[in-house]
Amino acid sequence: MQPLIFIPIEFGSPEFDLAVGLRYDILRKPLGREFTAEQIAAEWNEHHLACFSQNYEMLGYLNLQVLDEKTVKMRQVAVAEKFQKQGIGAALVGFSEKFARENGFSKITLHARETAVPFYLKLQYRKIGERFLEVGIPHFEMEKII
Repeated sequence: MQPLIFIPIEFGSPEFDLAVGLRYDILRKPLGREFTAEQIAAEWNEHHLACFSQNYEMLGYLNLQVLDEKTVKMRQVAVAEKFQKQGIGAALVGFSEKFARENGFSKITLHARETAVPFYLKLQYRKIGERFLEVGIPHFEMEKII
């Protein structure tokens, strides 16, 4: 595989539009859900991080929502289907942890779909509390001190 490019992207940019499309394909479409304009607009002040191939194909995306001066919430983690199971998701999470540390944060929280819990456990995240439903599917809250 070619070297990967990990970069922050700007809200409202053409790269952000690519990210919204990727998120729809991977996270929303399988659930029969759409994004609302209000949901997208609410992300204006979040940190948007993406992974691109050398030929500028978006391979993965996630965002970090600031909860307080030391904590961010990882959201909307998506890797293009044909690039899943190749380490891109783990590398993107690693990039987000480095980005968060460099910006003064010391903890990342997230709501993991139950099917993704083993992925996050391998990356040293720990489950907090009991299973709960979000967007109609089972999730667990997870966190990691970075």
